[in-house]
Amino acid sequence: MFELWIPLTIAAAFFQNLRSALQKHLKARLSTAGATYVRFFYAWPFAVLYCWGLAEFGGFKVPAITGKFLVYCLAGGLSQIIFTLLLIWLFSFRNFAIGTTYSKTETVQVALLGFLILGDSMSWAAAAAIAISLIGVMVMSVAQTKITFANLFTSLTEKPTLIGLLCGAFLGASVVLFRGGALALGGDGFIMQAAFTLAVSVVLQTLMMGVYLAFRERDQLKAVLVHWRPSLSVGVAGVLASIGWFSAFTLQNAAYVRALGQVELVFTFLVSALIFREKINRLEFIGIVLVAGGILVLVLAA
Repeated sequence: MFELWIPLTIAAAFFQNLRSALQKHLKARLSTAGATYVRFFYAWPFAVLYCWGLAEFGGFKVPAITGKFLVYCLAGGLSQIIFTLLLIWLFSFRNFAIGTTYSKTETVQVALLGFLILGDSMSWAAAAAIAISLIGVMVMSVAQTKITFANLFTSLTEKPTLIGLLCGAFLGASVVLFRGGALALGGDGFIMQAAFTLAVSVVLQTLMMGVYLAFRERDQLKAVLVHWRPSLSVGVAGVLASIGWFSAFTLQNAAYVRALGQVELVFTFLVSALIFREKINRLEFIGIVLVAGGILVLVLAA
């Protein structure tokens, strides 16, 4: 049976990869927080427009906002912002590579949080697929840095490791909470549920991070407006990625979606090898094979 969440997730991963590439070019013009704010500020008008279009031309009824829905959206949006700020903090450490590697345990944390918060369960085959993909991600992380597998175990109590795990936890929490918000709406189907949750969440995130910048980096609010041309492309790519993610989360267990979303890493390495002609070492190749194998098992299991 055809599963719609699969192409939606692959499309989301592709556009997220594109958004990340576009955001990197902004780093020369904006601070890290400013470049992060762009993804919300230039995305919310398109998210709202998409939701309006579904109601106006698609005939979908706009869901009623409930307190439970708002709590999910607010908590999910805040979790995603905290994840971003923790990641920025992590980069300030000299040995941030280890913490970054642990932040990629997000898929396992999504599965745990999904079970605790929403009661989502999974088959043993899907759990094995997620584990295989996680090992592949860890192998690729080791291949791209000077750390070793031994370092990963000996650094379990170090601050960068703990911050990395917190990064994964907050990113995982945002995914699960956004899914909870969409499911709390009910309504005419997953399309409007996902679209409405996205629109409300990104507006809240724009407001929350706007307040943060107003107090901590006021000059970046002006810079975001000055560099509107490259920022606009980030917003468009970001909202297309979010439409795919939110739609897939509404249809399927968030842990499955995020695990399949690791196909983004495969995209990245294919671009590096085929377009930029960068060499892929043996560990990176093994990591790619493991991630791809885990994704294949996941799709068959789901």
